[in-house]
Amino acid sequence: MDAYSGYNQIMMHEDDKAKTSFIIERGTYCYKVMPFGLKNAGATYQRLVNKIFKEQIGKTMEVYMDDMLVKAPKRADHIKNLAEAFSLLRQYRMKLNPSKCTFGVSSSRFLGYLVTQRGIEAHPRQIKAILEMKSHSTVKEIQSLTGRAAALNRFLSRSTDKCRPFFKALKKGQRDK
Repeated sequence: MDAYSGYNQIMMHEDDKAKTSFIIERGTYCYKVMPFGLKNAGATYQRLVNKIFKEQIGKTMEVYMDDMLVKAPKRADHIKNLAEAFSLLRQYRMKLNPSKCTFGVSSSRFLGYLVTQRGIEAHPRQIKAILEMKSHSTVKEIQSLTGRAAALNRFLSRSTDKCRPFFKALKKGQRDK
C-alpha cells in the first residue's frame, strides 16, 4: 500500500507554522501541513508510521516511509491483518493512494526486492541487469557493478569473496591516478 502524499498528511505544530512561511504578491503564507523539502520531514514521517504500526512491524507489516506491506502466511490471516492496518489508518486519518495499492497477491515487489511466501528474494530484473552488463573497463563502471552486487549480497553466499577482484581493480585504479 502507498500513503497518499505522505508528508502532507502530517499537521504542522502551531509553533512551527511560522517557520515555513513564504511571501508571494498577495501576502505571506505558511504551511498547515508538513511540506516536502523540510530537512527532518523524512525522519518525522518515519517516526509517525513507526508509532502507528509499532505492534505490527516485523510481524504482520513492513513499513518504509509511505510504502506499507501487510503480510500473512494464510489468506484468512491476511484479511484480518489488513482489517487491523485499515483500522489504524482510519484512527490516525491516514489516506492511501488507491492507484498504487495492490491487495491479495502472493508475491510483490517491495523496496526493489521480491517478497514472496518464501520470504525476501532478489528481483529478477536486478539479476538480469547484472547478467546483461557489458565488460567493465573504467573505475566508474566497476564502481557501478560493485554497487549493484552490494544490493544483492544478502542473496549471494560468500559475496565478499566473489567481489574481491572488483575491489582489487578499484584499488589499482586509484593508485594509477
